[in-house]
Amino acid sequence: MSDTTQKTDTAVDPAGPTAPAPAPAKQDKTRSLAQDAFRDLVRNKMFMVSAFLIFGIVTIAAFPGLFTSVDPLACDLKHSMEGPSGSAWFGYNFQGCDVYSQTIYGTRNSIIVGVLTTAFSLVIGGLVGVLGGFFGKWTDALLSFVTNVFFGLPLLLAAIVILNNFRDDKGMRNAGVMAVVITLTVVGWMSMARVMRGAVMQVKQADYVTAARSLGASTSRMMFRHVLPNSVTPLIVVATISLGAVIGAEATLSFLGIGIRPPAISWGVMISEAQQRISSGLHPLLFPSGMLTITVLAFIMLGDAVRDAFDPKLR
Repeated sequence: MSDTTQKTDTAVDPAGPTAPAPAPAKQDKTRSLAQDAFRDLVRNKMFMVSAFLIFGIVTIAAFPGLFTSVDPLACDLKHSMEGPSGSAWFGYNFQGCDVYSQTIYGTRNSIIVGVLTTAFSLVIGGLVGVLGGFFGKWTDALLSFVTNVFFGLPLLLAAIVILNNFRDDKGMRNAGVMAVVITLTVVGWMSMARVMRGAVMQVKQADYVTAARSLGASTSRMMFRHVLPNSVTPLIVVATISLGAVIGAEATLSFLGIGIRPPAISWGVMISEAQQRISSGLHPLLFPSGMLTITVLAFIMLGDAVRDAFDPKLR
């Protein structure tokens, strides 16, 4: 009996010696929405292509002298409507001006109008949306009424009325770059206000905002530390998409003769002049139209990529 007990006590465990517990794996740090979105953007081919195109276009707008040494206003009628060649890659227009040089220098005004208009609309629309969405009640009712009044204005009709009031020293109608920026801002901030208002109304009901309010946080602290940082993302997405649309709107106004006027150069001005002589050649119309199409498409693609990256519902 004792021998059996001793054997039993000294028997080896069939499962073998207990292995040491593995060390817990080091947990990754929790990434924020912005970090996840940036990672997705880097992997998005559409974003990378559009960003590369936009970088090139902005570089052209900032440093046109790096891409051509020809004066865009130096015209010679003996070259009128000559086609593309080694000396003039895009040919010449009806006045004998180098189309390539004008396309390069026209990039600046088109990009300036798009960027400034979008920035001003972002500020105005964001401010109106934050105030209306955060305070609600009569503040929201008043700002919503003003927004709806501006929404009721037809864009082209309102732009024509506003731009007709800009005159030069001789009393002639002449809208410069800033005139077009002001006009497009006046008729274009409403969409951003609505987007911001909806985002703020959703964020201010979150638990962390309620907790901050119950702890006695001031109105300004809740607005700028909690509500605004967590509701600005949709506004940035809309602004990115709108930038391309603004550049197209500037070209439309210049094409109609109520936007930027010669001797200033923009793609819209070039298209307007070229369509009057379209029977003599397509090249003065083709190249600025192509640059305009590529630019607008690049900004729209960029906006779509940013929207997909920052929208939690698509994850």
